[in-house]
Amino acid sequence: MSINRRNLLRTAALGGIATLAAPSIVRAVGSAESIRVGYLHTLAVDGHIFTAEANGLWEEQGLKPELTRFYTGLELFQAMVGSALDMLATGAVLSNFPARGQGKVFLINNVEFATAQLWVNPEMGVSSFQDLKGKQIATSIGTTAHVFLATALKANGIDPKSDVSIINQRMPDAVTAFISGAVPAVALWVPFNVQLKARVPGAQMLVDASKYYPEAAILGGWAARNDYYETKKDVLERVIKAWLPANKRLVEQPDETLAVLQKTQYSDVPLDELKAQYEAQKLFPAAEWAKMYKDGTVTSWLDRVTDFYAEVGGMTNPVSAKDYFDPSLYLKVAGQG
Repeated sequence: MSINRRNLLRTAALGGIATLAAPSIVRAVGSAESIRVGYLHTLAVDGHIFTAEANGLWEEQGLKPELTRFYTGLELFQAMVGSALDMLATGAVLSNFPARGQGKVFLINNVEFATAQLWVNPEMGVSSFQDLKGKQIATSIGTTAHVFLATALKANGIDPKSDVSIINQRMPDAVTAFISGAVPAVALWVPFNVQLKARVPGAQMLVDASKYYPEAAILGGWAARNDYYETKKDVLERVIKAWLPANKRLVEQPDETLAVLQKTQYSDVPLDELKAQYEAQKLFPAAEWAKMYKDGTVTSWLDRVTDFYAEVGGMTNPVSAKDYFDPSLYLKVAGQG
């Protein structure tokens, strides 16, 4: 179900690009602290992780990420709650388990502006929202794709509970079901659309999540296990210190950064497609994130997705984002406290 990966890349991957400064620490050779990090292999989730890796930013902070790939945020959180991970990066599920008291959110990567998409197969009689009535739609329940799907259906007068049948599958299986013709529609997140378009040339994308921004904004970011959060805040601050210059590169030098990521992490995704995925998320400079941390924007966006999980019956009496999201570590490290 998961694939272990060790950090192997070094600063040579970006050649002559100057290192972007971040607060660093000095540690003896070989004394880097291992951190067990789970992630999803989609640019909106792992872009910062691998940009930091390619530029030696983890090493600068005395950290050695032990990376484990998962296929849904639900699996990620289950692994972390079971103590198999110290922390994780994911999408919409960031507003799920922490709202149950399982994990603390401490860092936001981006807004998943258009990473979720709804695809249909006209050859199976579906080419519009109205055609979806009575049909099956494959997706991963409780994920970014599911949150987006419910929003899109409601916006087009379709009741997600009674007008369609939502089939719960891990995303690779959901896409395979669509490709094989087992279902006429699938709600997915990029880069699964690349495989779909190649295998089903006649497939049609009805809508992506950008249609519902910012009212239905979905945040992606980081959460730590409760006990880890309580006892390892110094490590979490160092994660943020590595994240900041990685975010700066992604925001200010996207072409160079994406070229490296495509070569080293996304060789199966054409560079122009990876650039499209980059445009499907909204990244912000450090100071702008700090402003949104302070003014409650991040908290309100997290709460909206938590409300979705409560609405669909996934939880009762959820914890408010103001209690499961801690902006103080980021604001301290970014000098915005």
